[in-house]
Amino acid sequence: MTETKDAKDAFPVKGMDAVVFAVGNAKQAAHYYSTAFGMRRVAYSGPENGSRETASYVLESGGARFVFTSVIKPATEHGRFLADHVAAHGDGVVDLAIEVPDARAAYAYAVAHGAHGLAEPYELKDEHGTVVLAEIATYGQTRHTLVDRTGYDGPYLPGYDAVQPVVEPPAHRYFQAIDHCVGNVELGRMNEWVTFYNQVMGFTNMKEFVGDDIATEYSALMSKVVADGTLKVKFPLNEPAVGKKKSQIDEYLEFYGGPGVQHIALATNDIVASVRAMRAAGVEFLDTPDSYYDTLGEWVGDTRVPLHQLRELKILADRDEDGYLLQIFTKPVQDRPTVFFEMIERHGSMGFGKGNFKALFEAIEREQALRGNL
Repeated sequence: MTETKDAKDAFPVKGMDAVVFAVGNAKQAAHYYSTAFGMRRVAYSGPENGSRETASYVLESGGARFVFTSVIKPATEHGRFLADHVAAHGDGVVDLAIEVPDARAAYAYAVAHGAHGLAEPYELKDEHGTVVLAEIATYGQTRHTLVDRTGYDGPYLPGYDAVQPVVEPPAHRYFQAIDHCVGNVELGRMNEWVTFYNQVMGFTNMKEFVGDDIATEYSALMSKVVADGTLKVKFPLNEPAVGKKKSQIDEYLEFYGGPGVQHIALATNDIVASVRAMRAAGVEFLDTPDSYYDTLGEWVGDTRVPLHQLRELKILADRDEDGYLLQIFTKPVQDRPTVFFEMIERHGSMGFGKGNFKALFEAIEREQALRGNL
């Protein structure tokens, strides 16, 4: 387990600020995540309030924030980058924004320790105060915006107006926070990016999964997890491993057109209610064979959710020395077999479902086979 850092942390973080998606149609994406994921639209930037090039919708659920941006008419380098990103990758994550107490200090530390700076610290101001932002590059075309909003009380950032929800949000939030964000990188580059986070952000290695930990009869991958000292920001990093057939990481890299964010894990305090509601709204989850549940109770033991409900809803369970967790994974949420989501309910365990890897990857392989990509 990673030890919590003290106040002298050279790169302190407050948590995930936002997951920013570049998409083909932000208005429709905002509607989907409002109705299917139960999120509340809280802010908007577009032609109506001065943004002539892009339209962006900000959605929240508890402490989790998603931003969906599409290009109306590219006129600047940033607009062309977003348009090219969607053309190359389809809908995908362009930015894993991290909230920090001091963006200037964080940027200076990161660049001094090897980060490629994309934007030096700059300020945005409006009647709600000032936000300081800076940007560094990570794997593929993904970036980390370092966000210091200690002097700001607006709905998101200057240039965004508060708006009403798309639909009335559900009384029960389907999820309350972003648990972790998973990146897929090319064969042989996982350790390079682990070292990047170790050096550039002072993150430490939390977990490691290699060899038989994370293999099926047909495919394999390797994974390491880096996290800040408080475990508020956790980034698992995957790379493919040699197997008989194409792994899920190989498929992602092929259809995404390179490395990028594979999935976002969303922390929920009631996975049963959330999965029922999301299924009713049309979200598709991976299937799990009944045989998985025949012996589950023998090694997981009692959980908050009875075994018959886990079986009914196809929810996975895992236990380690610290407790247990419940989890389930969606199918890809766009036509390309790329980005998907995980719902996770933790009860002590800070793991990632190691006991479920084989069942999960076999479920993914069944979907790959249906797509003709295994």
